[in-house]
Amino acid sequence: MVRGYRDRADDSFLTLLGDLPELVSKLVKAEIEAAKVWISRTAKDAGIGSVWFLIALFFLFWLIPMILVFAVAGLSSWWPVWLSALAVLGLLLLCVLICAVFGLLKFRKVLRRENPGQAVATDIRIVKDAGDDKL
Repeated sequence: MVRGYRDRADDSFLTLLGDLPELVSKLVKAEIEAAKVWISRTAKDAGIGSVWFLIALFFLFWLIPMILVFAVAGLSSWWPVWLSALAVLGLLLLCVLICAVFGLLKFRKVLRRENPGQAVATDIRIVKDAGDDKL
């Protein structure tokens, strides 16, 4: 026999009904405990993953200036160094402007969207108004 289980085939219906609150209570406690374990494991893994992303961002932070220096050095073989630096600066400003416009458009889209809380409040208001109209 498995530990914690017993044969309940001979128990009466009333006995089984009487044990139901205890069984439900144990089930809820077990589910809560399982949720706590899941949350702690997930939080730990997410934290470790975040650290790896931060390390990657650190190296990316130093990679970008190196790419820009490389671009300026490459262009300076055809143009003067100051013109090469100015061209790279202009390209970067153009990239910043394009990305900012795309970001602004996305945020405007987000702000126009109704969130679920607002939708529920609207539904409740509609139901209340419909109930008031019937009276």
